Amino acid sequence: MKSTRPRARGSAPPPSGGTQSIGRAVALLKEVAARNFAGSRLVDLARDAELKPATAHRVLACLVREGLVMQRHGTKLYFLGPLSYELGLASSMHFGVKEIGAPLLRRLARLTGDTVFLTVRSGADSVVIDRAVGGYPIKVLTQEVGARRPLGSTVGGLALLLALPEDELAGIVAANARRLTRYGQLTEQVLWRMIRRSQALGYGLNENDIFDGVTGVGVAVPHRYGRPSVALSVVAISPRLAPERRAEVVGLLEESAQQLSRALAGE
Repeated sequence: MKSTRPRARGSAPPPSGGTQSIGRAVALLKEVAARNFAGSRLVDLARDAELKPATAHRVLACLVREGLVMQRHGTKLYFLGPLSYELGLASSMHFGVKEIGAPLLRRLARLTGDTVFLTVRSGADSVVIDRAVGGYPIKVLTQEVGARRPLGSTVGGLALLLALPEDELAGIVAANARRLTRYGQLTEQVLWRMIRRSQALGYGLNENDIFDGVTGVGVAVPHRYGRPSVALSVVAISPRLAPERRAEVVGLLEESAQQLSRALAGE
């Protein structure tokens, strides 16, 4: 029986046929990418992509045949496949953010002594595209390069949320609600607390909110023609980012964000 539930005003009609299959494949690829370092079980992928296991298995089998997804020998875990890597290389020529930002990351890591992340937005997610490690003996490496996380589950992603209008922000938080609990102590309620505090401060702040003993600050890189899609952040053990030092680190981040913004604009 066809659903008679009214569609939200302005929303697109539900996909069907080939478009629906593409949507399912993309949803599964995103979930595989989100866990690519540890691998993904079929049951977890099906649940988080909101698909029946049989449907998820059928789509994944197609993605494996095409090389976008792979299963390592001796395990049933799914990982991104070689074609995903090749496509990423092919597209990288159009995205110079990592190359342009690398000197700024190294400088920030040298000045702060802590770990610096360069993060970009991808829909309702954020992806770490580079990081630099400072000289302080205790390193906080909470995010791997290439890791895909829900917006707000990293302090860089939190900084990007702050640039959004309230309705879009609320929609993203609601859409990601089920995924947030994968990350330490994070919940939808905790994320809203972080958002409101960060809005008052003017920069992203995660202060022991996700993992005890870990604090991070982040700022969005200004975009003169639209909403920011790139963020810089510093993450350290909490004593390193106590309030008295935090302002200094945020100042360095804001200065670097302005420099990166000008560089990306070709100045």
